[in-house]
Amino acid sequence: MKSLTKYLILSLIIAATACKNKDDKKQRLIPEDTKTSQPQTYAEISVKKDGQWEGREYRGGTFENVQELTLPPEHTDHSYYIRYEGPGWENAQVGYRLYLDWRNAIDIFGKKTDTMVLPQVGQDGFDSYHEEAAWGMDILKAGKSLGIGSYGRFMNDTVAHFRNVGNTHAQVSNTEGSSEVKIEYSDWATGTDTVDLTTTLTIFPEGRYTKATLDLSEPLEGLTTGIVKFENIELLQKQGEGGEWTYIATYGNQTFVNDQDKLGMALFYKKADVKEVKEGPHDHLVIFNETAEPVTYYFLAAWEQEPNGITTKEGFLAEIDEHLNNLEESGQLE
Repeated sequence: MKSLTKYLILSLIIAATACKNKDDKKQRLIPEDTKTSQPQTYAEISVKKDGQWEGREYRGGTFENVQELTLPPEHTDHSYYIRYEGPGWENAQVGYRLYLDWRNAIDIFGKKTDTMVLPQVGQDGFDSYHEEAAWGMDILKAGKSLGIGSYGRFMNDTVAHFRNVGNTHAQVSNTEGSSEVKIEYSDWATGTDTVDLTTTLTIFPEGRYTKATLDLSEPLEGLTTGIVKFENIELLQKQGEGGEWTYIATYGNQTFVNDQDKLGMALFYKKADVKEVKEGPHDHLVIFNETAEPVTYYFLAAWEQEPNGITTKEGFLAEIDEHLNNLEESGQLE
């Protein structure tokens, strides 16, 4: 009887093992890319948790992604609180980030791969992304500028950034067709004026561009965007055939990488929305008309080291001219 019991138990174990091995083999035969679909766009914001503030710096803790964030009053530049210092967004071709502090510039992550990389950026050191890695690196010399496509207020021959804000709230969202960063600045004070500003930055699966919408609570003179300017880099300008859309652009050696590395940047805007284009201390500026109506524009960066990247000025101009034609025809790129 004992022998029969042992035999039955052994038979059940063998049968179960065979089924498991069959299932394991079947599982191994399923291609990895069919198990989980790779997102085509991505946005995130990641902050330290389980540490503590010591003055203006956040000490200890580990990074954790959050869907939304209200900036604590202690936070400023180099507080070590937000991974790569603000929200980031990307598609297969390019990544961007915004310094979520008084600087409020938009920077560029040049990508050497067409997969989503932001979750790993800045995990191995606070500013490790300034060094070349397999995925790419931070490539733009933003300095004191707006970077690419960020916003501020032009007044007294300079650009006021976001030194005086009552409250800043950021949130990110990811859908099948796009990823978005939305930032609400309450009581943004410049000169004698105080307004609320809501910014929406959206990236799509196709194209290197970000769509930016600025929505003020009341009219404000001098609302501006722009592109960082560099010595010996020509400003390129062109108006569409229909006269409704225009771009400013630059192309050349304007990266951290080396003296030969090339980057193109462009900013597209509606002519009717803009008061003037002029040179600021650090930027080529596009200054909007005084209005409380939302204004929309697009900006893009094209790095020559992207997979299948644009490697010549002629190729870059062909790309942005095509976008300009599309804007003239349909009023949007997405």
